[in-house]
Amino acid sequence: MPALRVILLWHQHQPFYKDLVTGEYRLPWTRLHALKDYYGMVKLLDEFPNVHQNFNLVPSLMVQIQDYVDGTAQDPFQIVAARPAKELSPEERRFALQYLFQANPQNVIGRYPRYRELWERFRQHGDHPERADRYFQTQDFTDLQVLSQLAWFDEFFLEEKEIAALVAKGHGFSLEDQKFVIARERELLGRVLPAHAEAAKKGSIELSATPFYHPILPLVCDTSAGAVSSAGLPLPQNRFRHPEDAREQLIRGLDLHEKVFGLRPQGVWPSEGSVSEEALAIAHSVGVKWMATDEGVLGRSTGVFFARDGSGRLPGPLAEKLYNIHRYESGSAAMHLVFRDHTISDLIGFVYSGMPPAEAARHLISNIKEAAKPVQSKGRDAVVSIILDGENAWEYYPQSGREFLRRFYDGLQREPGVEAVTISEAIARHKDFGQLKSLVPGSWIGANFNVWIGAPEDNRAWDYLYHAREFYTQNAARATEEQRKLAFEEILIAEGSDWNWWYGPEHHSANDRDFDELYRKHLSNVYQALGAVPPDYLAQPIAGVEVRPSFVPQTAYIHPRISGDNVRYFEWMGAAVYTADHRAGAMHGKQFLLDSVYAGIDSTYVYGRLDFTGKVPEEDFELVVNLESWAAGEPRARRVLRLEASAHERRLHAWKIENGSKETPIASSASQTDDQVKLALLRIFEFKLPLAWLLATPTNGPADPAAQRKAVAATSRLRLRFSLWQNRLPVDSLPVEGWIELQVVSEGDLIFGT
Repeated sequence: MPALRVILLWHQHQPFYKDLVTGEYRLPWTRLHALKDYYGMVKLLDEFPNVHQNFNLVPSLMVQIQDYVDGTAQDPFQIVAARPAKELSPEERRFALQYLFQANPQNVIGRYPRYRELWERFRQHGDHPERADRYFQTQDFTDLQVLSQLAWFDEFFLEEKEIAALVAKGHGFSLEDQKFVIARERELLGRVLPAHAEAAKKGSIELSATPFYHPILPLVCDTSAGAVSSAGLPLPQNRFRHPEDAREQLIRGLDLHEKVFGLRPQGVWPSEGSVSEEALAIAHSVGVKWMATDEGVLGRSTGVFFARDGSGRLPGPLAEKLYNIHRYESGSAAMHLVFRDHTISDLIGFVYSGMPPAEAARHLISNIKEAAKPVQSKGRDAVVSIILDGENAWEYYPQSGREFLRRFYDGLQREPGVEAVTISEAIARHKDFGQLKSLVPGSWIGANFNVWIGAPEDNRAWDYLYHAREFYTQNAARATEEQRKLAFEEILIAEGSDWNWWYGPEHHSANDRDFDELYRKHLSNVYQALGAVPPDYLAQPIAGVEVRPSFVPQTAYIHPRISGDNVRYFEWMGAAVYTADHRAGAMHGKQFLLDSVYAGIDSTYVYGRLDFTGKVPEEDFELVVNLESWAAGEPRARRVLRLEASAHERRLHAWKIENGSKETPIASSASQTDDQVKLALLRIFEFKLPLAWLLATPTNGPADPAAQRKAVAATSRLRLRFSLWQNRLPVDSLPVEGWIELQVVSEGDLIFGT
């Protein structure tokens, strides 16, 4: 039987939170994820010696971890967590309440009863620190300080005697307990990088690198690449083109890996899987042997779409193309390329956390084997590549997903004919490589760069970077070596992908302002390092300077889990988005309660999401979603649905879905018996409905495949409108005028725009 080789690559990354001038770390996520995920992910493999894996460590992450180990890094969250509770100022008390609950409420906070009790008390007072402060005593703050740190400790660390005793204590922590936790963090962080080095030296893992500060290499080489993968994409006013910076970022990343681990990486997971022919040529020139990216890039480069059947399987020819290692050759450049299975990778990231661990592990192994069958049946070895973040998913699994991973790894090493290998091992054992002579630039998100360029905020950020880079070029020669070094380092940091991740319409978080300020601070430091005054515009926020695009169409099928809380950005990636322009009516005293709405389909469901401006309204309200389906050339809607949901005390109270032609609801909270329909309201409002209810098919049961295809062909688009009502009056709506529209087409047609 031909071999089935499974490549697992875990990408470990956090943005560069450090201000080089002040030395301050603005946000704590490097420290917290290093405590919770990085060590255990590698250490777990000691139990499975035949399961080899790949770990991609971003060099700027390694630098930050080492700063914490050396004691030279402190972030405001750590400072507040370390200060004796009785000495906290009013501002620090409010800071603690605002930010020390930033964790998954079920699997991180909810794991510790006292932590959950404090969180629920905070939420009872509207998530407002000023309002909640009076209900928290000194002991409450000490317990919050201790538990907000312990909750991020790795499963292996929690088994250690002193830490386990502290967890068992549960509440009533002392100042000595608080000091112990803070001091122990530094010691635990010191184990992270050595654990990776040890595993790499014994061959259990292969370490790969990323360009040093995690830049989107193709855009650093040339921002025009953005319009190559997305024709017509608006570009910045100024063309940023610095392939020499891309080369510097790559070399620095490889050098740091060799210095820290004693091994020079053979491969690179480029930031966000972003590749282009120019980036590959640079990587080849500095000795990189392999790179990895997403199946979408392979699809665009070969003119195919990896369309799966109802079971998530690829037909034979597509499976043979994807489950292979490719060899890119163009001119003097050559590179082995591995393309991730997007669907299987996303199952780990977004789906299996909601299943029992044993069932999820069996499902995953079965998925991998079934995916490879069309290739193996032709007598060829299959290579299935699974690549995803090694940190973000585990908050959504009980106990950081360790039981799931153990069962999965155990199943892998027991499965006959299955090899879990490093990428270099896979290349060495492979025989029949796919051949590529050209490559369409793209990333692992939509096989384009639209997250990082094209929106007004993105383009403004690139223009600011362009001007800072030009200022450096024109003035560096007159500066001292120390000044030049600092200024150039700040430019390299500003080239990182993380800043533009938060600009534009796609992503927002509680830390948007921090990221915006950090980015502008790095650019300001370029001018200051060279003895100049930064431009005035760097004192103004980029986020919100431009009116956010009111509408972004759907670009890919979505499969979000409906929870109403803790949105995971990737789950709504590709959805249509309509964002409110609050400034347009602000001077007239309009009340804005709704910030943005999202909508999208997959082959089975239509999904919707509503984000509030600030908190969920405290007064009772109703949400109404109107949905209509339309056919090309027809003036009237084919089907009309009205979803009504009422909220009481900021929670979903009741709901119903009505068809315009029926007197009784199609479904309601009083009669719901299955999971075909799901609604949720916590911090946001989300829903899913069967797509068949809006197509020209019967609504009393699933349509047969032929009828479903006929219905899709007859329905060209859907449209939705959201509104919020209080006291039987409409208070706010999105879109303000018109509808948010969706095309009812295959996923391939969405992605390729056909």
